[in-house]
Amino acid sequence: MKTENIILMQMARESLKGKWGLAIGGCVVFSLISIVLSFIPIFGSIGSLIITGPFTLGIIIFSLSISRNQEAKVGQIFDGFNYFGKSLGAYLLVVLFVLLWSLLLIIPGIIAAISYSMTFYILADNPSIKAMEAIDRSKKMMYGYKWKLVCLQFRFIGWMLLCFFTLGIGLLWLIPYMQISFAKFYDDIKGEQIKTEENPEIINPVVI
Repeated sequence: MKTENIILMQMARESLKGKWGLAIGGCVVFSLISIVLSFIPIFGSIGSLIITGPFTLGIIIFSLSISRNQEAKVGQIFDGFNYFGKSLGAYLLVVLFVLLWSLLLIIPGIIAAISYSMTFYILADNPSIKAMEAIDRSKKMMYGYKWKLVCLQFRFIGWMLLCFFTLGIGLLWLIPYMQISFAKFYDDIKGEQIKTEENPEIINPVVI
């Protein structure tokens, strides 16, 4: 049985208890690196393109560690560079596929982005698989769960508006909160997928 989004968010807050400083630290380090790169002419844009994949994988490894109440360290945000080629390839492929779908209409592009959203979580759990396989697994995993993820994202809109009134300072808490909530979402649907594979007669409803 799928866990309600509000419960996933509560679970995220529980996992963050006593770890807010750690989570915020990881967010700050990642943000500072991104800001520094943005100020470097030409190379900054190329550099951002090259490191986004590895950093995305690293942030997810870090988030999953916190979410699963495992030992987490800020240095984990750099772990994606241990799989540099694979994480870069996954990022470029996802961007390419989303762009191609977007050429049809904006809605297919959005649906594609949601379908591929679990790619880096899958890579974090299975670093030995190929980038394309992670993308394919993400599409299968998100079958029937796209709208659930959209609804989870919608739940943070109010918080984002509040952050606007704090001149962005509130994002230091909101971004880790969102990251851990999405990690909880991944583990939840991963568990549902395992149940489905063990019981083939269980069929997920089609949700666009």
